[in-house]
Amino acid sequence: MLNIFNNSRPDPDAIARVKALFTEAFELPEDTMLSLAELRCHEPDCPTIETVIVARVQDAGMREWRIGKPIAEITEADIALINCD
Repeated sequence: MLNIFNNSRPDPDAIARVKALFTEAFELPEDTMLSLAELRCHEPDCPTIETVIVARVQDAGMREWRIGKPIAEITEADIALINCD
């Protein structure tokens, strides 16, 4: 079976930093639940590690974003790029 999840654990401070950046950039309400997961990709032309960010907002559904790098490497500029889409 192919293991797409990265077995190493991201730094909790990096997770908190990325959640704060997303909350600010997308003006997410306080009751938003943000989940981050690092996934490994073994297919051609995809990043080795991709971070998937899912926001679940009560009464507003779910949004999902993908950034082609590990959580610790995500910057405010990366988030600004996807916020422009």
